[in-house]
Amino acid sequence: MLARRFYSCLLFSLFSAPTLFLGACGHSLPDFPDFDAAAWQSDSFGCQNKRAGLLPILEKHRAELFGARTNAIDAFLGHPDGAELDEQTEKTYFYYIESGPQCERGHARSAANKLLIHFGATGTVTEIHYERPRK
Repeated sequence: MLARRFYSCLLFSLFSAPTLFLGACGHSLPDFPDFDAAAWQSDSFGCQNKRAGLLPILEKHRAELFGARTNAIDAFLGHPDGAELDEQTEKTYFYYIESGPQCERGHARSAANKLLIHFGATGTVTEIHYERPRK
């Protein structure tokens, strides 16, 4: 009886501990009162050129974005203009930061500069960069 109880507890620990640890990965984002998230989100595909003006403020808070979960980035920056699935469960969101051919009818993908946010296998931000370095 005691041995059965021990094995039950051991099995529970082995299967529930990883779930608890993975659930604890990542963080929500603090408020950034100086960043106009509504303006960023309303500038779909960067066609209104609002995002470029918001980049200095976003850069100021760049370090705080690392480790944030996918849903926190969705709430903060809005739905990405596009996403790419990488190996296994990794993905990259991109947000256009300048107007270009993507603004024309049909929303074709373009070579306009983009903010790229990479999420690792745990669904947290691991890398933030631009498709072309900013001037």
